[in-house]
Amino acid sequence: MQSSRDKTISRTSALSIFANMALASFKAAVGLASSSISIILDAVNNLSDALSSIITIIGIKLAAKKPDKKHPYGHGRIEYISASVISAIVLYAGITALKESIIKIIHPQVPNYSLSALVILAAAILVKILLGVYVKSVGKKVSSKALEASGDDAKNDAILSASVLASALAMKFFGVSLEAYVGILISLFIIKSGIEMLKDTLDDILGARVPRDTAIAVKETICKTPGVYGAYDLFLNDYGPNRLQGSVHIEVDDTLTAREIDELTNEISLAVYKERRVILTAVGIYSRNTSDPIVVEAKEKILEILEGHKDVLQMHGFYLDKEKKIIKFDTVISFDAQDREAECDSIFQEVLTAFPGYSVKINLDTDMSD
Repeated sequence: MQSSRDKTISRTSALSIFANMALASFKAAVGLASSSISIILDAVNNLSDALSSIITIIGIKLAAKKPDKKHPYGHGRIEYISASVISAIVLYAGITALKESIIKIIHPQVPNYSLSALVILAAAILVKILLGVYVKSVGKKVSSKALEASGDDAKNDAILSASVLASALAMKFFGVSLEAYVGILISLFIIKSGIEMLKDTLDDILGARVPRDTAIAVKETICKTPGVYGAYDLFLNDYGPNRLQGSVHIEVDDTLTAREIDELTNEISLAVYKERRVILTAVGIYSRNTSDPIVVEAKEKILEILEGHKDVLQMHGFYLDKEKKIIKFDTVISFDAQDREAECDSIFQEVLTAFPGYSVKINLDTDMSD
């Protein structure tokens, strides 16, 4: 499956390289012939796109390497690194283009556009639109951030080429030279695109929050397993496209035996992998003792306390031991809270007041997933 994905990405990238090299050649020839800085910059932009596709192919080849002793989780994150390199190239191209455009404003040079130059620019716009739509659709299909970024960049290029064509038409028919200013517009557009692409890829490398749809889907699969009353603390590590591994806590009755828990966790791990292609390396247990009416009443009372704290998102893992006088539970407090630790301490004091004589243990959980 991974081999097929790699071949698809490589073929799509090769097509992108060919198209961008051809466009860069034509535009460079037209730009030099007409002394147009905006067309030359557009050609440089196409050249950077071709280089980006080459990096994508190299990245996918390296990411496909099998796990080894030093990298037991594989090399999938190399794809994210290659995407960040592409973003840096786009950003550099934008800054360089901005510099050249400013120079052309200070030292203007009147371009001379031929009819053939205008036809080539119009054709380039059409090619870029088709290429962008195709590359991004393939990127989404095979979960390749690098291809999706290349597809977006190609569609942006079509918009930029359209502005170059508009400035050329203005010069040819009205004698108004706008190309240096269009060059600045192109530059700023490229810089903005590069920053956005870099931000997205850095999020993947640093470890972003589990996507909402993924978290909900995995928890739904877990909770439909008989004997499971809730799924919490879902933590997933992204080791590359389609390579999610992590852990979760489930809430079960405190009457289950070790054998029953083992069978249950194995069933959950298998179901999550089959349905969601996510590997659960660990399934922790929260026991629930809801058969005792005193425990149920205590839980409801604590929930009322938590409702008075607007930044509290969730409580789970509740357990009360009447003999040992222990109350314990986990609470999830939003990152939007001004001081999460202070909020937890406030809850702790309120629970102590409500249950004199009890030892209270509250674990402040991280808001890791929806």
